[in-house]
Amino acid sequence: MPTPPWHHLDAFLNTRAQQSQSAHTLAAYRRDLQQLQALLASQNISHTPTRLQLVAVLKKLSAQGCQPRSLARKLSVWRNFFRHLLAHGLIDADPSLNLKAPKAAARLPKAVPAEQLNHLLDQPHSQNMLSLRDQAIFELLYGSGLRVSEAAGLNMDDVLLNEGWVQVLGKGRKARQVPLGSHSIAALRQYLPQRLAANGETALFTNRLGRRLGSRQIQNRLRQWALLHGSDRHLSPHMLRHSYASHLLQNARNIRAVQELLGHSSLSTTQQYTQLDFNHLAGVYDSAHPRAKRKKTP
Repeated sequence: MPTPPWHHLDAFLNTRAQQSQSAHTLAAYRRDLQQLQALLASQNISHTPTRLQLVAVLKKLSAQGCQPRSLARKLSVWRNFFRHLLAHGLIDADPSLNLKAPKAAARLPKAVPAEQLNHLLDQPHSQNMLSLRDQAIFELLYGSGLRVSEAAGLNMDDVLLNEGWVQVLGKGRKARQVPLGSHSIAALRQYLPQRLAANGETALFTNRLGRRLGSRQIQNRLRQWALLHGSDRHLSPHMLRHSYASHLLQNARNIRAVQELLGHSSLSTTQQYTQLDFNHLAGVYDSAHPRAKRKKTP
C-alpha cells in the first residue's frame, strides 16, 4: 500500500528551507498542508487525494468563509507539495494539475494623502528611546517604502547614513538598496545614540530589553501612534508602503524605478498603483511624439 503523502511533509519543508524560504513562509506552508490533511481525514481519505477531492476541499473552505486570495495561496502550497512528491517518484500523478482557485476581486491599495502623513510625522514627540525608535521606523516605512518585515529584519550594518542608503532583504531573500530620505536619516541619527542592545544583538530596532523588535510590535506601535496624534483612520505599515508607492508614481511616473524600489518581482504588482487618466496620457503623447502636436489656430 502506498505511503500516505503526509509522511513526506517534513522532507518537503526541509527542501524549501534549503531554497532560502523564510521561517514565516515555512510555518504557513505547514499550516496549509496540515489543514488539507485534516479536511481529507474527516472524509476518511489518508491517501493522495484525487482532483475531485481537492475541488471538494476548496468548495468546503469557500463555504466556511475562506476568501479567494486565501484559497489561491493554499492551492499554491498544495501544488508545490504535490510537485515535490511527483518529482521524487512518491506519487504517480499530480492531483492539483490545472486546478484553479476562484479569482479574487481586484482591490486597489489604500493610500493616505501626503499632506495627512506629513502632518502626522511632523508632530512633536518625546525624546525617549521608544519614541525616537518609533519615529525612525515610521519614517522608514513611508520614506523608503519598506515592508514591515523588512524594517524589523534590519541590522545595524544595513544602514549607511553617510551614503544615504539602506540595504534591505526582501521577499525570497532578495537584497536591494533603497535610498534614505533626509527625514529618515535625521530620525535615525536621533534614535541610534539611545538604542538598547542585549549582548550580541545586531538588530537596528530593539525593544525595552534590547532584543529585536517584531513585525507585530511595529504594527501595534503604529496604530497607537496614529491614535495618539489624532489620525482619523487606522494606519498600518502596509498603508504607509502603499502611500510611498502611490506618491512616487504621482510625481515621477516612472513605474520601472518604483518597481525596483519596492522590490516587486513582477511589474504587474507595481501597476496596481498606476491610475493615469486619459488627459495625462494625451499630454505625454503631445509632448513626446514629433507628429502629435497640432498647430494652434491663429
